[in-house]
Amino acid sequence: MTTKQTAMDVDTAFLKSRRGIVKVTEMVTLFVAFVCFTVASTPKYIAATVLEFFITSLLLVLYLLKLNKRLTFFFWPLVDVFNSVFATVYFITLSLMAMTSYINTGMLIGGIACFLLAVLLCLESYILFSIITFNRPRTETQNT
Repeated sequence: MTTKQTAMDVDTAFLKSRRGIVKVTEMVTLFVAFVCFTVASTPKYIAATVLEFFITSLLLVLYLLKLNKRLTFFFWPLVDVFNSVFATVYFITLSLMAMTSYINTGMLIGGIACFLLAVLLCLESYILFSIITFNRPRTETQNT
């Protein structure tokens, strides 16, 4: 009886690409904001950062395990763009609310971290918009 094991390929080159570096930096910034909001004990801000951390980690795992090539029923870069654009607007609003109505230092630092996250999400949106091809031939540099 032979069993065939198929190992998942991990795309370590993605972690070294611009998109991978930005994704990991987003997750670190989200974690910092989560810790700050937890220290400040503000549940609505905690929920927002945990939700985006979960979505970002799912997208990171999707790209790391090359599942975007297997699950072709979505155009994953466009899903990533929508997430980035909506999260940018949401976290700009959240950061302004946290910075203007802060009760303690944790809430203020969390608001600043959310604002930095919004800048990172804008950068990710720009990177994704620049590599998405709409009826144009792909080049080799756009594969990352």
